[in-house]
Amino acid sequence: MQPKYKRVILKLSGEALAGDQHFGLNAEVIGKVVDQIVEIHKMGVQIALVIGAGNFWRGRQGTNMDRSTADQMGMLATMMNSLAVMDAIEQRGVPCRVQSALSMIQIAEPYVLRKAIRHFEKGRIVIMACGTGNPYCSTDTAAAQRACEVNADILLMAKNVDAIYDSDPKKNPNAKKYTHLSYSDILKNDLKAMDSTAAAMCKDNDIPVLCFALSEKDALVRAVLGEEIGTLIEN
Repeated sequence: MQPKYKRVILKLSGEALAGDQHFGLNAEVIGKVVDQIVEIHKMGVQIALVIGAGNFWRGRQGTNMDRSTADQMGMLATMMNSLAVMDAIEQRGVPCRVQSALSMIQIAEPYVLRKAIRHFEKGRIVIMACGTGNPYCSTDTAAAQRACEVNADILLMAKNVDAIYDSDPKKNPNAKKYTHLSYSDILKNDLKAMDSTAAAMCKDNDIPVLCFALSEKDALVRAVLGEEIGTLIEN
C-alpha cells in the first residue's frame, strides 16, 4: 500500500483515549489507535501527534478559576496522555520521543523544531505535548502551528463524529454532511470543526485538514492512504 502523505500531524482528542468510560485512559482504546499509528509508521510515513486533554481536564470546567491557570492545568494533562501513548508505541518496538512546549526536562525533551525533524529522519514517532505552551491557545491551534512548522502534508483531526455537519447530527437527524469544505466556509459559517485560530493558520499556510471519526475501522490508515473519508478542508 502506497501512502498519499509522507509527513502528517495527527491531532487526537483526549476523549478518544478514554473510550466509553469518558474519563481517564482506556488501555484497549489506546492500543487500537497505536496499532494504526505503528502500521502507518511502517509504511514510511513520518508522523507526529498532538493530543488533547479532555479526558482529564477541560477548561475551567464550570468553575470561576483564572483562565490562564486552567489552561496550564490542561497542558499538564496533555503530558499525561502523551506519556501513555509513547509507552504504548514503544511496547510495539517503535522508537518514540515526547517533546514538550513547557520545560519538563526530567520526563520529556523541550520542543525544538530541528530536533523534531531529526527524529523524523531517524525513523522515530514524535509526540508534541503541552500545546503551544501558552494559555488561550487550544490543542487545535497547537496542532495547526506544528503542522505549519514541520511543513506537514496534512493535518489529520481524529474526532468523535465521522465528518463535519452544518449542525449537531446527534440532535438533528437532517443535519447536512460535508465531504469537502474551504477554510472560508469554516470561518464564514462558524462551523465547529476546529477553532478559528487553527483554521486561519492552516488557511494562510495552505495546510489541508482532514476531519474524521477515529472509531471507524482502520480510519487512520485509510486517511493516510488517501481514501475519501470524513471531511477534507483546503483552500
